[in-house]
Amino acid sequence: MIRVLLLASLLFAVPGACVSAPRTDPAQLSAGSFTLDPAHASVTWRIRHMGLSWYTARFDTAEASLEFDPDDPAGTRLTAIVDASSVSTGDQDFDATLRGPAWFAAERHPQIVFRSTLIEPTGETTGRVHGDLTLKGVTREIILETEFYGGLFNPLEGRQALGFGADVTLDRTDFGVGSLPGNLIGDEVRIQIEAEFLQGED
Repeated sequence: MIRVLLLASLLFAVPGACVSAPRTDPAQLSAGSFTLDPAHASVTWRIRHMGLSWYTARFDTAEASLEFDPDDPAGTRLTAIVDASSVSTGDQDFDATLRGPAWFAAERHPQIVFRSTLIEPTGETTGRVHGDLTLKGVTREIILETEFYGGLFNPLEGRQALGFGADVTLDRTDFGVGSLPGNLIGDEVRIQIEAEFLQGED
């Protein structure tokens, strides 16, 4: 038993010891195609409930692709797709309501899609990602306020990895989402995204 425990400790300790701090200088990172690591990604959203609290929920299923060029960071291209039916509040009955026609209309519009059109650096690790968001059949231009956490070699996956965080605020009425009046739920929806990308295809 002691030998088993020692071996397990070594197996867990070695990968951790090989991980260096993320590099945030794009010139030190690898160019290429990256895909979202769904095990290390989240899309959460918040909306005011009768002015009393920020009601918080999420989408459980998303995929994304990133074309990254360290010689031209502003030319990086991002496409992200969220499964509208994966909306998750912790209440299955309410989830079914949100998937319905008055809200996300997931049966008719199963995908929420974002495609970047321009990346505007605003600092050493920050930028604005301009792009088109299609939600419930309506397309609007939005801007993601983004922070680049850096990149490194992920020894657990055996691939290069990049990390980002992003925030955006939307008006739900721009997309025809929600049938309740503004005094019950707010029009403003705050979305927070955390994402790790792995180089190459799965």
